Amino acid sequence: MTRSKTTIARLLPGLLIIMAVMQVNGQSFDAFIARMNSLPQASRQAVADSFMNSGHALPYIEQDSLVHFVYNAAASSVALAGDATAWYPDQTFTGISGCNFSYLTKSYEPDARLDYKLVTNGSNWILDPENPYTCTGGFGPNSELRMPAYVVAPEIRYYNSIPHGVVRDTTFYSASLGNSRQVSIYLPDGYPTGRAQYPVILLHDGTDYINLGNTCNILDYLIAEHQMSPVIAVFVPPVDRTAEYAGAKIDLFTAFIINELMPVIDARYKTSLDPALRAMAGASDGGNISLYIGTKHPGNFGKIAAQSSDVQTIISSTFANGPKLNLDLYIDIGTYDIAVLIPMVHNLHDILVSKAYPCMFREWHEGHSWGNWKGHLRLPLMRFFPYTTGMNETVPPDGFRLGPVTPNPFRGNTRIPFSAPAGSNLMLSLADLSGKSVETLFSGIVSRSDHFVDYHHTRAAGVYVLTMRDGGTVMKSLLIRAL
Repeated sequence: MTRSKTTIARLLPGLLIIMAVMQVNGQSFDAFIARMNSLPQASRQAVADSFMNSGHALPYIEQDSLVHFVYNAAASSVALAGDATAWYPDQTFTGISGCNFSYLTKSYEPDARLDYKLVTNGSNWILDPENPYTCTGGFGPNSELRMPAYVVAPEIRYYNSIPHGVVRDTTFYSASLGNSRQVSIYLPDGYPTGRAQYPVILLHDGTDYINLGNTCNILDYLIAEHQMSPVIAVFVPPVDRTAEYAGAKIDLFTAFIINELMPVIDARYKTSLDPALRAMAGASDGGNISLYIGTKHPGNFGKIAAQSSDVQTIISSTFANGPKLNLDLYIDIGTYDIAVLIPMVHNLHDILVSKAYPCMFREWHEGHSWGNWKGHLRLPLMRFFPYTTGMNETVPPDGFRLGPVTPNPFRGNTRIPFSAPAGSNLMLSLADLSGKSVETLFSGIVSRSDHFVDYHHTRAAGVYVLTMRDGGTVMKSLLIRAL
């Protein structure tokens, strides 16, 4: 009996460790923490070490939205700083006495993607040692929290198996600004053959859009996958960023783009001069200068993309109080973005809607980061430069036309053009192959013949039937495929 008690006593600490680690497999993380706190302090570090080595993906996520950040090393304090904290290290981990293990539990949307760092001992900013995912930003790499429903955009990666464009670097001197900068020009695979003129997009913070935004990879992928038409891209970096994009030099910088840079680009390359085929894009203050130049020169650039944009009052006032401009826009913002920008972008969106501007607006569960911007750049690119087959797409004699849907197949987003005689009572609906109704994409009286719907697909991948009805009568139908 004495020997049995002695054996049990020797085995008990190990059994306690096994039981404690098993708690997180069969029960909640909270139950695991409660179990840890119930153990003798001498057993806790071994339980913590076993948990860290148990193969769980960390941060530990439960129920699609509950996140447990954990840290298991000696530190006087541990805090979280990142997109969700406005980068203030004010969310402090809870430690468990008797061991180095500490944790912080937060709740985020199931499709969120957030940059963050851990701050130990009050001043040591580090990557999360347990998280393999990182994202490089303007200040170096951050740890990247990927919630379960977040999908990494495939187009940001480099693929050996697809054709690639070439990038040419050249130095431009600006008489307006009295400075020089290196400008990079992306030419799609096959240039200059293939077409007489190419659409063109100019991107501010150009060096960052290449190095941090993976834009050349994105263009290569979308063009190769027929999700957009081939384009020439012009990447323009700032020299005095704040002044040029949102300050005292904004008009001088605008003159540089319109009167100095683009005339040379247009003379050297086969760029279209049609403003409907010329776009400008930028993020943050880069979005501000894109919008500003768009409002000043819509005859030069007819399509504007502004990601997480600063929106100066002169821009919103121009859209609100001036004549309607011939512009097509894409704007977005993150729910964890810089706080002052969020109402600016929402206000601009409200103005654009009230003035009936063609505009795509998205709000992502992300922050003010290159991970956000590169992950969604495909949307304005696909919107502004849809892939065309070259087929005759004229409206048939009865006035009803549906499609072509571009891209098709598509992932997440596609554009659906349709035509009908003015006054038609139209409904566009989506059904699965069994005939079950899935979604209504458009319903109402049309006042003009040509329309389009920018469709954002959130359902299961598969083949769907898109149907156009006029007053209940089926006029057109076609198949679309969501990837």
